[in-house]
Amino acid sequence: MKLQSQLLKSISILTLASFIFLAPFSNQAEASSISANKIVSTANQVMGTKYVWGGTTTKGFDCSGFIGYVYKKAGVALPRTTAGMITVGTSVSKNNLKAGDLVFFNTSGKGVSHAGIYIGNGKFAHSSSSKGVSVSKLNDPYYWGAKYMGAKRVAKVSQVASAKK
Repeated sequence: MKLQSQLLKSISILTLASFIFLAPFSNQAEASSISANKIVSTANQVMGTKYVWGGTTTKGFDCSGFIGYVYKKAGVALPRTTAGMITVGTSVSKNNLKAGDLVFFNTSGKGVSHAGIYIGNGKFAHSSSSKGVSVSKLNDPYYWGAKYMGAKRVAKVSQVASAKK
């Protein structure tokens, strides 16, 4: 009986800890209403910033650091990594992408390993290891098109906009 009581207590603690950890990401991201213009404007402001592995500031971004920075400026908190980001929001088909949606890629052969922000007109902004923060074509037949995994809508976006080329 004591073992059963301890087990129930442990499960309760783990459940509470999971709720406390995950709640800021799931509820805040889904409930947020933001402007695509804000997202795209912030992305434009850091266009050309160099790639830095693990980077989350204007001194250098990795792909998820770039996304986190842009969304934080719009008031939306997201998980730090692409693996965390793909777990929040609502899945969106490629045909229904809107500016502000997150797009995910498998560049390593081991699942999601890169992400960017869809900006409209078949393009996405991201921080690539070769070009830093830049814009690429989602359906690029030589690279990104074949690496595409899917997309998530993590916030309600109020307008359509597009970033610099």
